[in-house]
Amino acid sequence: MPLWSASSASHPLELSLPFTGIWKVQNSPASHVPSHGTDLFGIRYAIDFVAVNARGRSADSRGWRSVLASEKPELFFGFGKAVLAPCDGTVRVIHDGEEDHSARRSQLSLIPYLLKQPSRVRQGPAAVAGNHVIIEDPQSQSFIALVHLRRGSIRVHTGQRLSSGEILAECGNSGNSTQPHIHLQAMDRLDLDSAQGVPIMFRDFQEQIRSGETAVIWHGVPASSSVVQPVRPAPA
Repeated sequence: MPLWSASSASHPLELSLPFTGIWKVQNSPASHVPSHGTDLFGIRYAIDFVAVNARGRSADSRGWRSVLASEKPELFFGFGKAVLAPCDGTVRVIHDGEEDHSARRSQLSLIPYLLKQPSRVRQGPAAVAGNHVIIEDPQSQSFIALVHLRRGSIRVHTGQRLSSGEILAECGNSGNSTQPHIHLQAMDRLDLDSAQGVPIMFRDFQEQIRSGETAVIWHGVPASSSVVQPVRPAPA
């Protein structure tokens, strides 16, 4: 049986950031729980990361389609970037074959997408998560899911043992995703229909908050709208 229980909220599962480079945080459990407004599919403490450039933008170009219509996912910096294992562990589930659909940045282009949200939820976890990998952490016996991966990019197989930092796949826009990003969550079981979320935290990262202040965080959870990147561990 998993070791996690409700009392584990004070002892979150510690992970490494699943990427290199600069990414913006969205829907962080540091800012709100449940972070995505629901407890469905073990999502209670999930967090999202969107790749950005030095100016904090997720894509270079911004034309009329950015305001009025959908855009190709290839236009976004995150699309195709490597997604890394956030901990040592064993691959328990892989799911591939879901389409990387068009991206949407404006409120206007989001309307038809949001109208289809209930339908995606009714279709179950695969329609919501898209292409994904689930890893079992041997110490906590928790399960870490990385979802919305690029179709055809998964490099690992079920039963494979991983070290933290190994490449799993590429960032995509499959499932319930409005633009390419990495969604990470920890759960107490593999079955997404019945899974309960497990609290998480991250080690060794630099965080820039909206005011522009920057700090190196050795153990913590970045806030929504902050910009983060991994750093080397503190010297012993």
